[in-house]
Amino acid sequence: MPLTGTALKRQKINDRNRMRKRPLRTEAKTRIRRTREAIAEGDRQAAEEQLRATVQHLDRAATKGAIHPRNAARRKSRLYKVFNQAFGE
Repeated sequence: MPLTGTALKRQKINDRNRMRKRPLRTEAKTRIRRTREAIAEGDRQAAEEQLRATVQHLDRAATKGAIHPRNAARRKSRLYKVFNQAFGE
């Protein structure tokens, strides 16, 4: 428990920011899962659309500070790698 007034205020701000960023992180994980499922199904068109939407969402989450920019870059890289292996580019 925070003991000083400034620590209490800081905790309130951190809690508020965490609640604001949580949906962005959750949606990012969901989109990544859906993209991997689309790739596994083998439908290139659907997988491309999912991949494009997922990359945009990861960039947005990184811009807003919900995830670290390098975390977003790593996730995008891994998705592109799986996509390219599946569809032979």
